[in-house]
Amino acid sequence: MPRLAVPLTESQIRALEPRATRYCIADGNGLVIEVMTTGTKVWRFRYSLDGKRQPLATIGDYRMISLRVARAKAQKYAELVAQGISPVATARRDRGAESKADVLREAAELYLATAMAGKSDEYRRTTRRALDKDVLPAIGGKPINAVTADDIVAICDRIKSRGSPKMALHTRNVVKRLYAYLMARQLAIHNPAEVVPARSIATFDSRTRVLSGEEISTMLRSIDASNIRRPLKLALHLLVLTMVRKSELVESTWAEFDLDNALWTIPAARLHTDRDRVVYLPRQAVSMLRELRSAKASRKFVFPSIRGDDRPIARSTLNQAVKALGLEVEHFVLHDFRRTASTHLREIAHRTDAPGDVSPPPHTTRTAENLGQADQAAAQRRLLQRWADFVDEQIDAGRQHAAGDAV
Repeated sequence: MPRLAVPLTESQIRALEPRATRYCIADGNGLVIEVMTTGTKVWRFRYSLDGKRQPLATIGDYRMISLRVARAKAQKYAELVAQGISPVATARRDRGAESKADVLREAAELYLATAMAGKSDEYRRTTRRALDKDVLPAIGGKPINAVTADDIVAICDRIKSRGSPKMALHTRNVVKRLYAYLMARQLAIHNPAEVVPARSIATFDSRTRVLSGEEISTMLRSIDASNIRRPLKLALHLLVLTMVRKSELVESTWAEFDLDNALWTIPAARLHTDRDRVVYLPRQAVSMLRELRSAKASRKFVFPSIRGDDRPIARSTLNQAVKALGLEVEHFVLHDFRRTASTHLREIAHRTDAPGDVSPPPHTTRTAENLGQADQAAAQRRLLQRWADFVDEQIDAGRQHAAGDAV
């Protein structure tokens, strides 16, 4: 019985390197990819007729044909062979059509089928929505290299006319990433979106950037679905819930936490002030911290470096993790969590007539001796718990919305 081929993946195909002689790797059902000495990769179809092995039928260049499309063609040719018909003539006609398929719409499908394969569902959904709603209806029929910067500006202007400057900038960024991919595959010779400045589409004052509930949901769900280490996912979520500065979180030690009483006391020495700061922890934060502690990664640091548990992760680690995710949240920096929380907390306090100061950071800076002011402490606890519940509500709403789009 012949040995079955193990199906290939896009990442495996991209990793195939040229050798001194060309070679083939099988995907199954007659489909193989041939790697030439130049590095070019070509899809072929292997088959037999009347018990005799036939020359390979050429499907086409890997740069223009995704794995999914190549498999569909191989299936079609296998059905012809089962009827005793050579697939060569059909493959030749297909290649003729393929050579004309250099328009942006076809390129976008290739991009979605390959580059998006390892991304989260939310990332793929927002990317496809931008392409299907605004980009492809306008320029999908244009040849890849005929798209200009003026085309991109016109698309963004139409989106802005709907009152959505942030969506316009997001769409420009989607096109920019699409063309970067096409250039890497040598299918495009320039990136028309790259020469369109982001500032010309939408500007944001970094001192007033506040994430909407939808953006909070998008970010946290994308982080949770990503491949970054679990402690970093929890760290980013804790930044949202606690509203402390990044350095205060990543350099925290277990000695600072009283999880039974949901308190975190940041020492004055670490703050470079003359007083400790007490952070009230909502139950969601306590749960995350208990998970981190149960992992026993370090006896001292909550977020130890992977190079050894005698020091915490670098302050830049969380920034790098967020940047690597390519999150669909424009003009965002981690410090925006504090401003975002403060803004939403004011709205929550206004709706519920909750007392207490909600200016960032919304927790007390009094020393331990002053914590006897039970009423103020209780009010702060209630407000912080409402904030954590609000964040959960945004995440749940985003999941339901994504599930509805998938139906």
